[in-house]
Order: sequence, then structure tokens, then C-alpha cells
Amino acid sequence: MIKKPFDENLKRYLDTLGDDARQVFLLGDNSIRATVVQATKTINQMRANFDLGVLETLVLGHAYLAAGILASTIKGDDRVQLTIECGGPIKALHVEAWAVGAVRGYLQEVPIPIEEPLESFNLSPFFGPGFLTVTKLFEGKKTPFKGQVMLQHGSIAKDLANYFLISEQTPTVVSLSIQFDKQGVVIGAGALFLQKLPGSDDKHLEQLEKTVSLMPSLGKYLAEGKSGKEFVQEVFKEAGSIHLESLLYGFSCPCSKKTYSKYLETLPDDEKEAILKEGPFPLEVVCFNCNSAYHFEEDELKVLFK
Repeated sequence: MIKKPFDENLKRYLDTLGDDARQVFLLGDNSIRATVVQATKTINQMRANFDLGVLETLVLGHAYLAAGILASTIKGDDRVQLTIECGGPIKALHVEAWAVGAVRGYLQEVPIPIEEPLESFNLSPFFGPGFLTVTKLFEGKKTPFKGQVMLQHGSIAKDLANYFLISEQTPTVVSLSIQFDKQGVVIGAGALFLQKLPGSDDKHLEQLEKTVSLMPSLGKYLAEGKSGKEFVQEVFKEAGSIHLESLLYGFSCPCSKKTYSKYLETLPDDEKEAILKEGPFPLEVVCFNCNSAYHFEEDELKVLFK
């Protein structure tokens, strides 16, 4: 993967923040599992690599945050995919996250076509009717677990909570937050995930739902230089938090020039001949998951195709 650089002002700001991470807690007499994702640097790197505007950053950023909390439900080398296909201008997005803390993914439409200037962060008109699909790919198992729900809210957070309720029968609270400054720069981004543990009393989740409805913006909180861990400990102080684990989180893709070299080697002979005959050179191959571009000169391809 090739990470595109930030401008100097943004780089200096991001250097003042802590590392992006995923933190897991137990709340409410060990009846609620809470996950908080701190991802300001991740969302900015995503935006830089895909060269996104504010609307596209908000939509794909929410999906990256959602995938981050979904990845907290798997382990080892397992991975989870979040896919949305819809009738609105967004059309589709696909994001993949690993249990170890890596995330990647893309929007189908960049830029997202809009008829009027964006007046609010209500994204429901851009989704329209459609489906949200969660696919979990477990290490060593050929058959993935797949669940799907219809989009009802046009909000990834609300529709993901609905997915857990319908597909996994688990009451869940999801909050996704991205804070922009007046110039449209992402200065804070994070996600909160509360899930009722089996056998526990519903009253604890109901109490925490009220707390969530009154809590400060997570994105704004992180923009002040504080951490996701501090956020949970401060907001849910009365619920009694027990910290379980901390894991680094970031935008990462396993693609490389070597990977695409092997792919080009497998092309049919007639396609290889057409590339060498028609060009253009250098040949550019772009990874749709992270928008990294790899270039192959004519001499490189002649050797590769032998």
C-alpha cells in the first residue's frame, strides 16, 4: 500500500494526537460490552488516499468506523466485511476490517452526485432504499457467516444497530462521529459500540442508552486531544468501566507492486500482447481498496511477460 502524504498543517495537527486505537470495556456490572474506536488519523489517511470531499469523507468514514467496531466481534486472523448497496446517489460501498486492527475499503461513486449544496449531515437522502450486509470470514473455515437487513434509516449507525437486533438478536447501541472544522478538515473521528451480553438484564443497556443520548460528541472530544479510553471512563463513570484490551487501529491494505506483478503474469497471452503493443506506458494499476497506484515501465513488462 502507498500512503499519500498530508499537507504540513494537517500533519502537524495529527502529530499532536495519540495513536488511533480500539479499546474494549465491560460496563454495568459486566452486563454490557463497550468498544470505542479512536480513528482521526485513519479517516484522514483514507481521505488523502482517495482524494475525497466532505460528503464522501463522511459516508466512507462512517463505514470505516463501523467496520472498526465490527472487527471487535471477531478474533485472530478473522476479518469482517461491511457492504451497502442502495438506490440513492451513493449506490454502493464496501469496507473490510481485520480483527488485528486494519481497515480498507471504497465508495462506488466518487464524487457522490448531488443536485444541491450539502446543508446538513443527514445522509438518508443519499442512501435511499437498499441493503446492509455483514460478512464474517473466519480463519480455517470455507463458509463465511453472512447477515443482511434492509436499510431503514439511511444512517449506518442506526442500520447497523438494527442488523444486530434482527440478524443476531442482540440489543446494540452504535454511535459514529466525525468532526470537521470550518475549513472541512477532519479534526476528530471515533465510534462507540455498546452490546448487551447474553443472560444480562436489559435495564443496564436501557440506562446506558439514556447516557449515550446525552453524551458529548465523540468526534469533538477526540479533537481536543483526548483519547477514546478517557471518553468511556468519563462518560460511563457511574456504570463502572473495566478496561479489557487496547489494539492499534489504522488504514492498511496488503496490496503491493509484487502482488500486481504476479497478477499480470497470469494474464492470457493475447492480453499481454495487447498491453505491449498498445500501451500506454508506464502501465498504471490501481488498487480499488486503497487507491494505491503501481506503475510498470515497458521494459519491466517485457521481462515480466516472459
